Amino acid sequence: MIEAQVEAIVKAVVSQMRTTQEKTSEIPVEVSARHIHLSREHMEFLFGGEDQLKIVKELSQPGQYVYDKRVTLMGPKGCIQNVAILGPSRPNTQVEISLTDARGLGINPPIKESGDLKDSAGVIIAAGGKAINLEQGVIIAKRHIHMTPAEAQGLNVKDGELVKVKINSERPVILEAVLIRVNEKYSLSMHIDHDEGNAAAYRPGTTGLIMK
Repeated sequence: MIEAQVEAIVKAVVSQMRTTQEKTSEIPVEVSARHIHLSREHMEFLFGGEDQLKIVKELSQPGQYVYDKRVTLMGPKGCIQNVAILGPSRPNTQVEISLTDARGLGINPPIKESGDLKDSAGVIIAAGGKAINLEQGVIIAKRHIHMTPAEAQGLNVKDGELVKVKINSERPVILEAVLIRVNEKYSLSMHIDHDEGNAAAYRPGTTGLIMK
């Protein structure tokens, strides 16, 4: 009798520990809408310089924000208006869109990590009566998780690792090949695009859990 009671207590404690561990391992998920990172040269050409753009919203990642200006993307089949510009400026202009966006534009960008623009797609960027023919720079960003080194240690993952993540939503899905990105300046957050968000019935407050 006593042994059975002890076993029941142990099981209850272990179950509680697992539940607590899962809760502390939950990662905030954000849908990253289509956007563009402009180079300083392209900001100068389109708007007269980075100082001519005003910050209207801070993003979850420290030092990242949205400017007040917007651009239009133009491809062989169509265009997308009101594309957000994120700051600060980067060495090279980078456009991040979803597969649905790409099909609407009539282009075929590769799925790549942010910053890897080799063999990426091109597009025309227009604003204020001016246009830039970007020969390469359009990608579909790999789904990824930002985290600090301490968070990576706690989650038992490392920079550059690919993991599976269960999206806890009304329509739960498991996403594979999620890239881990570790930097002291990051804030814990998983980024997916609109196609992935819609597939998982994303709502604000959705979280993910790394599957080991």
